[in-house]
Amino acid sequence: SHPLLCPPGIKCGGVLSAPSGNFSSPNFPGLYPYETECTWLIVVAEGSSVLLSFSHFELEYHDTCAYDYLQVYNGAARDRGNLLGTFCGHRPPPPFSSAWHVMAVVFRSDRHVAKHGFAAAYRKGSREVWWSLSIHPSVLFHFSHHLCLLADACGGQLTGLSGEITSPRYPESYPNDAECRWSIGGARGGGPLTLVFADFQMEGGQGCGFDYVALFDGPTVTAPHLGRYCGSARPPRTISSTPHLLIIFKSDFNIGGRGFKAHFYSAGECQEVFTTIKGNFSSPQYPNFYPNNLKCQWSIQLPPGYRVKVFFLDMELEGRSSLTGGCDYDHLSAFDGGTENGSLLGRWCGRESLAPITSRSSRLLLVLHTDRNTAKRGFSISYVGVVPMNVSCTRTDFHIQIPVQSLAQLERNRIYLGTPSCAAQVVGRNFKIHTRFDTCGTESQRRNNTSVIVSTLYIDFSVGDQEDIHQYEVQCEPKRKEASVTLIAGPDPSRLSQAENLVDAQQWEGEATDAREIKSQDTSDIVFISICILAGLLMVIAVVGLVLL
Repeated sequence: SHPLLCPPGIKCGGVLSAPSGNFSSPNFPGLYPYETECTWLIVVAEGSSVLLSFSHFELEYHDTCAYDYLQVYNGAARDRGNLLGTFCGHRPPPPFSSAWHVMAVVFRSDRHVAKHGFAAAYRKGSREVWWSLSIHPSVLFHFSHHLCLLADACGGQLTGLSGEITSPRYPESYPNDAECRWSIGGARGGGPLTLVFADFQMEGGQGCGFDYVALFDGPTVTAPHLGRYCGSARPPRTISSTPHLLIIFKSDFNIGGRGFKAHFYSAGECQEVFTTIKGNFSSPQYPNFYPNNLKCQWSIQLPPGYRVKVFFLDMELEGRSSLTGGCDYDHLSAFDGGTENGSLLGRWCGRESLAPITSRSSRLLLVLHTDRNTAKRGFSISYVGVVPMNVSCTRTDFHIQIPVQSLAQLERNRIYLGTPSCAAQVVGRNFKIHTRFDTCGTESQRRNNTSVIVSTLYIDFSVGDQEDIHQYEVQCEPKRKEASVTLIAGPDPSRLSQAENLVDAQQWEGEATDAREIKSQDTSDIVFISICILAGLLMVIAVVGLVLL
């Protein structure tokens, strides 16, 4: 058989649970076999990180690494949300530091072209691991070598779009004389980074001259200084201006603390504010799997009086907990009012087809939480601002009123009922449309065994060649003099398969200026009452005639 074909029973991969170790591709430094797949799962003590580096690397090259490749995962393999990178060719991967105590490495070769492969080393990312080694003469040399590595036995280069870092031994007291450097960034397509501290407790002191965490807006200490922190107050949320962020942790010879826990994510992909009347957005990397360890926020802020209607075009998140039945893992939440202190409009997970939701105010916040395991496709969302309006009717007429400030950028002829000839008029601070049922494209329909009058209100937000016309169905039930309005087209008519009643039925409050409308309504009422009285008189006459006979 060919010497490079994988022989029966070849063993590679496995679980590596020692505090440190080495591994390499099969046959290294010889050529690796064809059609081979190996997975190494590195597991160190809970609360620690895995530090991984490569001393040799040579795989078949392809611009997208489609043939032979090596993948590094921040956690269990095959979870694409944890994928830190895919590598091939002659350029070795950068050093890695995992966000938690598990890291996976996957090597795969195809049936053509073999190279010499790779050699890698790993170690536990905290200092106490080396002190626990037994000083046996046979390992004394290796132990002294580990002592030399103590100065950089934490930190590392993190290239994922998101992740978590902790001080050595967290949440126990960090060691003295420690110095750790985390260089975050360099991810393909990554934007500015957001760093959020979930916990922080260190030795304090004026000027933070003893123990401290220092942040730099770039990959090196020559980059602009973003802050230096110590004590027990959590540092503020920090956003870099570049796709790189350097974090330095340093402790002196005495007095420690619990340390810190922080998470980071790509701000450009995970934190957005929308102020336009309509828009759309999706989870990071959609439709590919979203990253783990995220907290993303999308804030929709519209002018006063508007409400926000959200359409869920697609959603697939990690499913519900089998223990509680709740969305305890990855989930998407919506809050009315624009903050997480507002009313919860919904919390979703799994794969669902969701009905649209509408805020009660002009602001709405959507928050995506993902944990450190299991990623899915994510979601795609569209939203549209619901224009504030008052719609009412009599037995013969429609009355529509919209505050001018809500549509300040529009001319009155951009707002019309049925046809452009029935455009709004500007009366004081309002756009007004007052029209009879026999004009402006109105038609009579029967719904739920009730006669109703229906027309379509158009609001044209188009700019240049970009058509953007929002449509509302206006409906009146003349007998009860009740009107309602429903959004029927907004961000994308083909996708808005479900309409929602947006304005509660209201009875028009007559004013002095409405005397003519009320008069026409009263005329029809008088005719109806007169007929009833005449019928009653005829019945009385008939009864009297029978009695006399």
